[in-house]
Amino acid sequence: MALLSSSQRKCDKYHVRLDGEQRQRLLELTRNGRSAAKKITHARILLLADEAHPDGRRADPYISEVLGVSRRTVVRIRQAFVERGEGPALDRKPRQAPPVPAKLDARGEAHLVALCCSDPPRGHARWTLSLLARELTRLELVSSICPETVRRALKKTNSSPGRRSASASPATTALPS
Repeated sequence: MALLSSSQRKCDKYHVRLDGEQRQRLLELTRNGRSAAKKITHARILLLADEAHPDGRRADPYISEVLGVSRRTVVRIRQAFVERGEGPALDRKPRQAPPVPAKLDARGEAHLVALCCSDPPRGHARWTLSLLARELTRLELVSSICPETVRRALKKTNSSPGRRSASASPATTALPS
């Protein structure tokens, strides 16, 4: 009798059994072509691992070879399906926090909008994105910030500093046709 490795014993623990409705939903998902590639691959893993399929369940090495994924991925998807259901097995886990924290928090954005509504520095007709970025740094609201981040923060707000244009950039005029 051959000894089973720990990963093989773990594989035997999670048995995927799809009912007719689940199978139909997964088949539709793999055929429509409008879902993310990983989601389609995960659906195919579940379809091939289904023990209730008339042709029978496929072995993990076969599934991993046919779909071009690791055996560990096959085990992980089966485990997610058995323990947490269809949704978590198909969809990626949402990120809890962004990889890089935002430069401007709500307080900083409020200061930025107030700054836009104030008079521009002496020698300037209006606030530019670069001037706003430098002023935020000078006021020590941020350690450093680029004009593009300032632009994105202003684009989110619907502030109007008294002109027709609600942005810190000058309004563009259309060329006569």
